[in-house]
Amino acid sequence: MTQAKSEGLRSETIQLAEFAKALSHPARIRILEILAEKNTCICGEIVDLLPHSQSTVSQHLKELKKTGLIQGEIEGPKTCYCIDPKNFTRAREMFQNIFSKIGKCC
Repeated sequence: MTQAKSEGLRSETIQLAEFAKALSHPARIRILEILAEKNTCICGEIVDLLPHSQSTVSQHLKELKKTGLIQGEIEGPKTCYCIDPKNFTRAREMFQNIFSKIGKCC
């Protein structure tokens, strides 16, 4: 988010928008599902489980890592990824908080 667009917004609001943006693609949701199912760090296996090229999967991993939802550790020629529990919990709490405020309408 550019500085001009984010002026006057709380840092929590900006962070929630960044989490939402990172979650805005089905492939990224699937990556998080895979990492949650495995419950361990995994490397190249992610590419084999998605119908996308290695370069496309890498871009999605980069976006998830940029927001802190996942973390990656270099092991030799590969990077192994896993969910970052602290930031993932933070994102979940932030979404729950905003959804609980919306309440019932109509």
